[in-house]
Amino acid sequence: MGERTSHAPGTISWSDLGTTDPDAAKAFYTNLFGWEIEDLPIPDGGTYTMLRKDGKDAAALSAAQEGMPSFWNAYVTVESADDAAAKARDLGATLVAEPFDVMEAGRMAIIQDPTGAVFCVWEPRSNIGAQIVNTPGALTLSQLNTGDPERGIQFYSELFGWRGESVQGGDMPFWGLYNGDRLAGAVMLLPPEMGAPPHWLNYFGTESVDEAAGRIAELGGQVMVPPTDVPGGKILVAQDPQGAVFGLWSGNYDN
Repeated sequence: MGERTSHAPGTISWSDLGTTDPDAAKAFYTNLFGWEIEDLPIPDGGTYTMLRKDGKDAAALSAAQEGMPSFWNAYVTVESADDAAAKARDLGATLVAEPFDVMEAGRMAIIQDPTGAVFCVWEPRSNIGAQIVNTPGALTLSQLNTGDPERGIQFYSELFGWRGESVQGGDMPFWGLYNGDRLAGAVMLLPPEMGAPPHWLNYFGTESVDEAAGRIAELGGQVMVPPTDVPGGKILVAQDPQGAVFGLWSGNYDN
């Protein structure tokens, strides 16, 4: 089990869901993952719901801004949100939200990379992000799906120092992204015929992808990519009842 008390800069360290129906999302994901919930009031109004596994922060959810679809965010730990945002802009990214403080928890910015995918940078203060990863019910991998993998790899390599390595043997071009010796994320080619915009796809661990596929349907979600064998395990991609897309993984985990 990957318990964490800190995350090195360049680590994808947190994931939260902006949803059009927080109550329905709580019911779906607590039934799917067995997460415990704690509703935390936001000072300017609203609620940020922590999603915990065995008492440790695994993810979170909150109401999406009006007019926005439901979606999962990916956060990358940085030493300085301001410096990371400025560097991202210099590298051709667009700042969706300039750096801002999240109470005493940390400081963040929301960025759209040059290929069109949106992600967040997180400068931790009192909150490191996920306290548990790489186990069933926790964030396991975040994958950039983009029509321009080479541009994406170049951008993130220059921004975070990641190294891209091609992975052979799959049906689609695929790369691992490494932060030093540790796997930081992945990149997959997003064919234009799929009609989806570039995005980061978050995978969560599960004991059995096959069993989870049945539960997703029972809970009102939709399996978009059925259980599929990949090196080291099995995946699926699904959509929750409000339309947010996420992945599931069962198999080998990093520490």
